[in-house]
Amino acid sequence: MNENTTAKKTWVDKFLDGVERVCNKLPPPAILFFWLFFLVGIIGAIFTMAGVTLVNPASGEAVASANLFSTEGLHWFLDNMVKNFTGFAPLGLVISMTLGVGLCEESGLILSMLRSSLKNVPPTLVPYIVAFVGTVGNIASDTSCVVIPPLAAIIYMGVGKHPVVGMIAGYAGAQAGFSANLMIAGTDSLLQGLTNDAIKGFLPDSTFQVDVTCNWFFMIASTFLCAAVIGFVCEHIVGPRFSKFSGGSAEKMEEVTPEQRKGLRAAGITAIVYILILLAGFFGFGRPLAGENGAFVGSPFLKGLIPILFILFSICGLAYGYASGTFKNTTDVNKAMAKQMAGMGSYVLFCFFCGQFQALFNWTKLGTMLAIAGADFLENVGFTGLPMCVVFILISAFVNIFVSSGSAKWAIFAPIFVPMFMLLGYHPGFTQLCYRLGDSPGNAFTPMSPYIWMTLSVAQTKYDPNIKIGTLISNMIPVAVILQVIWIIFLIIWAVAGLPIGPGVGMTLPAGIL
Repeated sequence: MNENTTAKKTWVDKFLDGVERVCNKLPPPAILFFWLFFLVGIIGAIFTMAGVTLVNPASGEAVASANLFSTEGLHWFLDNMVKNFTGFAPLGLVISMTLGVGLCEESGLILSMLRSSLKNVPPTLVPYIVAFVGTVGNIASDTSCVVIPPLAAIIYMGVGKHPVVGMIAGYAGAQAGFSANLMIAGTDSLLQGLTNDAIKGFLPDSTFQVDVTCNWFFMIASTFLCAAVIGFVCEHIVGPRFSKFSGGSAEKMEEVTPEQRKGLRAAGITAIVYILILLAGFFGFGRPLAGENGAFVGSPFLKGLIPILFILFSICGLAYGYASGTFKNTTDVNKAMAKQMAGMGSYVLFCFFCGQFQALFNWTKLGTMLAIAGADFLENVGFTGLPMCVVFILISAFVNIFVSSGSAKWAIFAPIFVPMFMLLGYHPGFTQLCYRLGDSPGNAFTPMSPYIWMTLSVAQTKYDPNIKIGTLISNMIPVAVILQVIWIIFLIIWAVAGLPIGPGVGMTLPAGIL
C-alpha cells in the first residue's frame, strides 16, 4: 500500500499500520496454508491422545478429534489428497468466472460500458454503489466474491480512485454484508430449515415453524445500512490510506468511439436475447429452470448460476469483440483467454494447499469442536435480555473468523440457542437473526476465506505486484468492526421500537407456543 505520509496519522491509522506490518510478515499463501495444515494435524493429534470430547447438541453424539499421524490419518491423506484439490469449490468457480469476465475485459467491453455509463457519475457516489451491488450480489452466493471486486477496481479507476480500494469495497459488500439482501436468498432457506429442525427437536408435538421470510424486513433495511456503512468507511477511512494510483493510464474515462458503440449494441442485443431465453426457461413451457412448484430459491437457475453467468459474459464479450474489431478470429479469442489464465498460477498453487488445510480441518473435527465450545460458553454466561443477544452475536462473530461455513455453525448453535431463547421468550426467527448478524462482518477479513486470497492475487497481477495480504486485512478490519457495531445498535433500536423482523415475526415468542 502507498501511504499518505503528508497528513498526521490518527491512532486508527497507527493501529491499522501495525496490523498491516504484522500480517505482511505472513509467508506467501501457499506456504502459510502448508504450515497451517501441519499445525491442525498436531493439534488434532494432541486432542486425540488427551481424549478430548464434546457433545454435539445437534445429534447428541460425542465429538472427538482425529489424528493425522496415525494409520487412519495416513489412509485418509492418501485417499483424499487429489480430491481435496480438485474438489476445492473456489478453484473451479474462480477459473470459470475469470475466463468469462476475462473475455469481456480483453475484448474491451467492460471499459466501454464504464465509459458510456459512468462518465457523469459523481466519484463520491461510487463507493456506495459498489458496496450496494456487492451486498445484493450475495444472492449469487460466492459468485459475488469473484465477480464484483475486479469489476469494482475498474469502476474506481475510471473515476480517478485507487482500484485496490474499489476491490476492498466490492469484497466487503459481498462478504461483510453477506446476510443482507433485498430478496430472499439461499441463505434464508438454508438457515430456516436448520431453525425448524431445532424447534422440532425441542417441541416434537408442535406445528410451530418459521418461514423463509422470517428475517426479510430486517434484511431489506440492512441492505441499505450495509451499503451506507461500507461505502462511508471505504471513502473516508480506507481511501485516504492509499495515495493516488499512478498506473492504468490507458483505462481513463475517454469518449466511446463509433466502433465501440457498435460493439456495445451487439453485446446488448446478445444479452437481451440470452436473458429472454433464460426467462422462457424459468416461466415458459416445462419451466426447466424453475424450482419445485415454480420456486426461485433452490431452483436450477440459482444452483446453476455459475455456468449461466459464464455463458452470459462469454457471449457478450465475443459479440462485442467481433463487432468492434477487437477480435478478428478465433486465434485472438484464444489469446485473450490465455492471457487471463496466465495470471492464475499462484492462485492454483494456493488452492492446492488451502484445499488440503480445509479438508483436514473438517476431518479432524476441530471446527465442530470450536463451535461447540463457543456455544457452551455462551450457554453458561449469566446475561439475559438484549445484553445476552449482543454476547451471542459477538461469540458468533469470533467463531466465524475460524469457521467460515455459516450453515455448519448454525447446525451446532441452533439446537442450543433456539430452545434457550424460546424459554426466555424470544422468537426463533429473532435468534436466527442475531446469529446472522455475527456471521457476516468478519467474513471480510478472515484469512480462512479463499476469496480474500483470490482478491489479493488479482490486485498483485493487475495493480500492485508489491501488495501483500496485510494491506487487505488491515483495511477490511475497520469496515467489519464499524459495520458490526452499527448493525448491533441498529438491531437494538429495531427491537426496542417493536418493529417486525419479517412478515408476522417479531422479537418475542407468540403466546401459547410453550
